Parts: sequence; structure tokens; C-alpha cells
Amino acid sequence: MTVFTLDDLAAIIAERARSGDSSSYTADLLQAGTRRCAKKFGEEAVEAVLAAVSEDEEALTAEAADVLYHLLVMLESRGIGLSSVLAELERRTAQSGKAEKASRGGARDAG
Repeated sequence: MTVFTLDDLAAIIAERARSGDSSSYTADLLQAGTRRCAKKFGEEAVEAVLAAVSEDEEALTAEAADVLYHLLVMLESRGIGLSSVLAELERRTAQSGKAEKASRGGARDAG
């Protein structure tokens, strides 16, 4: 059984970005620009937060899928590959979370 991965999703998004297919929601989002992609990502993130605090597992699962999709679309809009994000996560996990956060001045919360 093949497992669907974020790499698979990123590849689909990249393919649709290049397709120019007017029936593709992904292509439409990317054609609208980074600002639109970022807005959709933000909307989906808020919906995921609301689903989490409502303790609705089914809704949270669906919203988490939307968040991941829209994050990858936003990254694609800026030409940032998933591999770059994963490399940054790998770099961060090479030390304790508290030490890593302190090295960035504690301005962002990495989890």
C-alpha cells in the first residue's frame, strides 16, 4: 500500500501551477498571487483552530488537510519548496526546542 505524502501533494500543486488549466482551483489560486494564497492559508488556519477548540475531530482533520494544502500552495506561490521547509525543521531539531527558540530571540514559536 502506497502512503500519500506531503511531497506527493507538493508535486501535484507544482504540476497544476504549471498546467495553466482554467478548471484547476490550485492554478486559479496561484494565478491570483501570493496575497490571495496567504489570505486563504490564514482563513484555513483560523478554521482549524476553531475546530480544535470545539473538540470536533472530524472537522479538525478536514481543516488540517486544508491548512496543509494551502500552506503548500502559498509556498509554491513564493517559489519555496517543501524540501526547504523540511531542511529548516531538521536544522531546528538538531538542538533542544528551548535552545533553538532562544537562538532566534524567542520571537517565533516553533512548537
